[in-house]
Amino acid sequence: MFDALTGLPNRSLLFDHLSLSLAASRRRGSHGGLLFLDLDNFKPLNDTHGHDAGDQLLVEVANRLRTSVREVDTVARFGGDEFVVLLNDLAVDKQCAKEVLHGIAEKLRVGLAAPYRILVKNGDGLTTRIDHSCSTSIGGLVFMGQAVSQDDLIKWADIAMYSAKSTGGDRVQLRDA
Repeated sequence: MFDALTGLPNRSLLFDHLSLSLAASRRRGSHGGLLFLDLDNFKPLNDTHGHDAGDQLLVEVANRLRTSVREVDTVARFGGDEFVVLLNDLAVDKQCAKEVLHGIAEKLRVGLAAPYRILVKNGDGLTTRIDHSCSTSIGGLVFMGQAVSQDDLIKWADIAMYSAKSTGGDRVQLRDA
């Protein structure tokens, strides 16, 4: 139920948490939020320095995300360089929940943009430290116990993320559920 590389919940456990979050949202009358994140500069790191460097970056991204949200929230690795953040009890008022979600998304975007220090082994066996910058495209939405499927919520957050990416990346794009 956990991603072997990052130790974060995997896709299956994310859907379990989302189910519980939707039920709690409906019971409490409070909006939750879903953020879908994709690293903008991941492939060049993997292509230039190898998968070990890419793995180091993914582990550090996971650590930054995990320490940037509350314990009641869920950070999951969705696959590859994609992550999902599930936030509970943002606000009762939908507009207020959207503002809180946008603020959290911006905090994550800025935090993930700080340079990463990655150790790379050269062909001669020496280790070199490289600094890698990686921006993030984030899409998201707020929800309150919607009658729509979990798949649709994930899909809509993913669509919002691709909208952010298509306008140059390193952006946050929210949409309505």
